[in-house]
Order: sequence, then structure tokens, then C-alpha cells
Amino acid sequence: MRNSKTNELVLTGLFTAIIIIMAFTPLGYIPLVVINATIIHIPVILGSLFCGPKKGAFLGFVFGFTSCLKATIVGGTLSSFVFSPVLAASLVGTSGIFKSLFIAFVPRILVGVIPYFVYIGIKKVLASEKKNLWGTVLNVLMSVFLAFGVYAFLGKMSESLSQAAALGIGIAVGVVVFIVVEAVFIRKSTQVIPFVYAGVAGAMTNTLLVMGSIFVLYKDAYADAIGVAGNAVLGVITGVISFNGVIEAIVAAIIVYLVGLVLNTIKPIAAK
Repeated sequence: MRNSKTNELVLTGLFTAIIIIMAFTPLGYIPLVVINATIIHIPVILGSLFCGPKKGAFLGFVFGFTSCLKATIVGGTLSSFVFSPVLAASLVGTSGIFKSLFIAFVPRILVGVIPYFVYIGIKKVLASEKKNLWGTVLNVLMSVFLAFGVYAFLGKMSESLSQAAALGIGIAVGVVVFIVVEAVFIRKSTQVIPFVYAGVAGAMTNTLLVMGSIFVLYKDAYADAIGVAGNAVLGVITGVISFNGVIEAIVAAIIVYLVGLVLNTIKPIAAK
């Protein structure tokens, strides 16, 4: 028990340091030709899995604090005010303080909580008598999600590529992934899907809650900041979720799975 607690504290400290380094260096972003995919939430997701939801929530708080601090001091984008209570107060008044604090902290704290319960829940489902059925259902959902991500990425990246071609490539990738993962299940391995879904859940928690909160709390101010009409904000936010969000979720799924397998041999994930 004592060794387990010590390992959790060490990992929490390590993940905290990684989050801070990523937040203030280019290491926190992966250039994908047309976007920069953030990976700062990945240490939070891993912390949620291996240190538990309480320490995961703390890591999410650190993530939120760094985004708030960076937006205030460095800025860098037209929409930095949505994460900075200082910039928001100067732009929309005192109400902006609470709105920006909510956007900066609440989604990130939940990134440190939700993946843990997704992982534990899926592990329990896959340990049931209907393991093969549930494994196939989850695999189908994951493959469809990946196919959509590839389609969205190719559609944005190449203007010369037709939608039909991008869709065809996306479907092909999804089918290949489905077959590979099904083969893994035939070999009785149940590590792939829980880690992958935990990564996707963490990334999409961040994207959906941040972008959804921006729409609810800052629709008009956000429209003015990025130079679009108010009635076009929903389309912009939907585009960010369907493109940036999906790409970031795929990246998170891959990294969480690969790193998670290694960490799981050192400190197996336990239900708390």
C-alpha cells in the first residue's frame, strides 16, 4: 500500500512537471500541416488512469492554470481572452472573469476524472460473459470515429482531393483498424480498447466542453474576436470539434495506449 501511494505521488509530480514544460514550450503541440494538435491533456489523462481521479483532477487543475497563465501573459491568439480572466474583464467586463475561469479550469479538471471511469467501466464490460460482443461494438464505434477523423483531416488538408476520395480513404483506414483490433481480441488481449477509449474520452472532454462553453458564454465576443458574424459561430465551433477535436482524440488514443501499456507493467491500474 505504501509503495503504491509513493508511486502515485512520484507519477503525479512527474506528470505535473511534464504539463508545465509542455504548456510553455512547443513540445505541447504537434504540427499537422493545417493545425497544431495539442497534447498537453495527455499527461492529465495518464495521471487519471494511474494515479486515480482525485490526483487526475489536480493535474487537470494544473493544466487549466497553465492555460490561464499563458493566455494572460503570452496571449498569442485572437481568442486568448476565453482562457484569461484578466483579458476577458477588459473586453466584456467583470462577468468575463468567472466565464474565463470556468472555461480554463472546469473542462481540464474533468479531463483528469472522466478517463479513469471510462477505462474502469470498459474493463468491467470486457471481463463479462459478453466480452466478444461488447468488444466488437466498441471496436465498431472506434473504427467509425477514426474513419471520420481521417476524412475530416484529408478534406481540410487537400483542396484537390474530392470528398468522395477522402471518405473512401477514411473508410478504408477504419476497416483496417477494425480488422486489426478484432485480431487482437482473438488473441485474448483486452488492453487496446480501454486505453484507446480513455484517450479519446479525455481529449473529447476537453474539446467539447471548452468549445461548447465558448459558444454558450462568449458567442458574440468570440465572433468579434475571430471576425465572423454571430450566426456563423456555431459553424466555426462545429468545425473545430469535428476536425481539430477528432485529430487530437486520435493522437491522444495512440499515445495513451502506447505509454499506458508500459506504465501498466510497472504500476497496474487499480479500481479506487
